[in-house]
Amino acid sequence: MKSNAKSATGFFAAVWRVVAQIPFGRVASYGQIASMLGNPRAARTVGWALHSLPEGTDVPWHRVINARGRISMDCGEHSPELQRLLLLQEGVMFDDKGYINLQLFQWRPEIDDSFPAAY
Repeated sequence: MKSNAKSATGFFAAVWRVVAQIPFGRVASYGQIASMLGNPRAARTVGWALHSLPEGTDVPWHRVINARGRISMDCGEHSPELQRLLLLQEGVMFDDKGYINLQLFQWRPEIDDSFPAAY
């Protein structure tokens, strides 16, 4: 992460740290990230945290999708087409309806002390 993302504190910073660990070619859902941080009902807040990333960050925000395996973001700054392109460049494939096969591409780390509930 760039230094500006490292200096943040709280839940947003915890989201950024977890998302920074999603490997190339893998995806995670907003709810998955929230659960990893001990707040399974905070999926929307994960989205807000990603939307609030500092400019120039290298946190791979594009690797976070919804629980159904679809891109659900459409803000003025980042189009769904950009997110799709970035994922395709990593080898993440979409079916003809725009879904990602989560059995193949979802990140499934072992839950351990690297994802503390306290932030």
